[in-house]
Amino acid sequence: MLGTILVAIALLTLSALVAALLTRFDRASLALGTAGSVAACLLGAVATLLALLGGERSAFRGTWSLPLGEPHLALDALSAFFLLCIFVVSGLAAVYARGYLTAYLGRRRLGPAVALFNLLVASMALVVVARDGILFLIAWEIMSFASFFLVTFENDQDEVRRAGMTYLIASQLGAVFLFLLFVLLGRSSGSYDFDRFAAAGGLANTCFVLAVVGFGAKAGFWPFHIWLPEAHSAAPSHVSALMSGVMIKLGIYGLLRTLTFLGPPDAWWSTVLLFVGALSGLAGIVHALAQRDLKRRLAYSSVENMGLIALGVGLGLLGQSRGDALVSFFGYCGALLHVLNHGLMKGLLFHGAGSVIHATGTRSIDSLGGLYRRMPTTASCFLVGSIAICGLPPLNGFAGEWLIYVGAFRGAASFSTAGAVPALAAIPVLGLIGGLAAACFVGAFGLVFLGEPRRKEVRPPHEASLAMRITMRGGALVCIAIGLWPKGALRLVVPALAVLGQSLVPPPDAATPLLAISRLAFVLVLLIVVLALLRSAFLRKREVIPGETWGCGYAAPVARIQYTANSFAQPLLAPFAPVLHVRIDEDGPSGYFPKAARYEEHIGDVAGERFLIPGTRRVLRGLSRLRVIQQGRIQLYVVYIVATLVALLVFELMGAGR
Repeated sequence: MLGTILVAIALLTLSALVAALLTRFDRASLALGTAGSVAACLLGAVATLLALLGGERSAFRGTWSLPLGEPHLALDALSAFFLLCIFVVSGLAAVYARGYLTAYLGRRRLGPAVALFNLLVASMALVVVARDGILFLIAWEIMSFASFFLVTFENDQDEVRRAGMTYLIASQLGAVFLFLLFVLLGRSSGSYDFDRFAAAGGLANTCFVLAVVGFGAKAGFWPFHIWLPEAHSAAPSHVSALMSGVMIKLGIYGLLRTLTFLGPPDAWWSTVLLFVGALSGLAGIVHALAQRDLKRRLAYSSVENMGLIALGVGLGLLGQSRGDALVSFFGYCGALLHVLNHGLMKGLLFHGAGSVIHATGTRSIDSLGGLYRRMPTTASCFLVGSIAICGLPPLNGFAGEWLIYVGAFRGAASFSTAGAVPALAAIPVLGLIGGLAAACFVGAFGLVFLGEPRRKEVRPPHEASLAMRITMRGGALVCIAIGLWPKGALRLVVPALAVLGQSLVPPPDAATPLLAISRLAFVLVLLIVVLALLRSAFLRKREVIPGETWGCGYAAPVARIQYTANSFAQPLLAPFAPVLHVRIDEDGPSGYFPKAARYEEHIGDVAGERFLIPGTRRVLRGLSRLRVIQQGRIQLYVVYIVATLVALLVFELMGAGR
């Protein structure tokens, strides 16, 4: 199957080249680029699904002219699982883009955007099958730069350019840690081949820290997440769906792959990941709840969900370090299942948000409202995604979170105090995150789709195009299918666990609670549908007169009396005020007969505005002192080069003498 995967990557690259060559012909580049992307993703998804279910392993080794590394590619169950996520989410996003990008016809060239999209998908697939450190870093950098140019698609806006630069800086800082990681592993093994990587003792601990920081920056772990809400909100919606759905998951893939090089984990590794997961989950959902921009709310929700995945991986490491295969199974299985589920859920939500923006021209939640009647397909699919991402049965988001809960409860019950405390602490954190997530998406759906429009409409909202509706319906159906049949999804996850540990064998009744709860929830939903149909049948022959909603005594209620994003979230955010970066701008009423007053509350990102940005400014001020060496004289630069070469030669001779 590896050959089929390489054909899919080649087809993506070829279609990217064709779309780039047809830049002057927008419709042709969009049609051909989309066709190539959909065909490649379909081919790759089928091949990886067969490889997962059949347990196939294959590899390829070639040669190249680079002085380091080799083109070593391989497919195992862990790679196949992440490839399946990549191809499914990317295929849906490609179909969505076919309808979404037509709005830019005549305003922007679409060829580069289509080409970069296909190149991004190809590079992500190459990252997952690469088995050489140099090849991995090359594919990683292609992925980073392709996504950077996609984020800056609307580069005439200051906000977009700023978001692009933030993302580029964050991705390159993460790449520095990955470079150090592979250098250490390569020096210890004498090769950059993954099959020869091995580390133990202090080297393993150092590599673990480098992996958490380097891959965590791409995954969006707190506090390395500051690029994520900026980039995801600035990018076109199908790109946001791709980045949030699968690209940030490659940080999880890289971390898991690195763990296979490091031998038995130390106990403190699990504590680090559980702490990072709890912090990312809580900070992400609190900041999501505070957002008035719809896409920024979804982006911060991705930080929260990456925290949930980190909690699962932390429990997996905790079980391995304590010798409990069952805790390890539930932790890793919950994390991997949530990787798949979050990709589908978040892709669906970003596609729904894109349809709203496409129809109304705004991302401001406080400017929206009453869209359910005018955009029923978008609203229904967004509702499915919202219920799923809250982790409620019978949809797919429930399954992964349930397994993480089970792992935490078992660890708290079976470990000694040192192991039980972190597992026990994870339980209330999971509960708090789930409750805040429910409030976050009740607010998002209610404020956008229910009630009345909160502003005078410049143009009447309209339903999304056919391609966009097909994508949303397809994503919603997959979310429902996995929720109703979680055992099928577990069949995809279990083979990947063998790569992480040979002892991770699923218990025979692992899926029984999931199936029971999903069936009960399905019966409940079915009962609600039956009651709704009965109500409709009883009212069919009666006259139904629409009237004004009761306005609590107001004679002439207006849209302004509705809840806003801030007023809905404020009671829930009050306990978290110390960790939020709140800035208030107000002009209070003055005089006996005040004509106007203003109150605005801005909630920033505490990690960025209190720590990372001030720290970056101090570093830049320090580095600015080195400008003295930049004199603009070529002769001086030649002296620098010669001095560097001499220093390296002396260093090498001293090493040879020892």
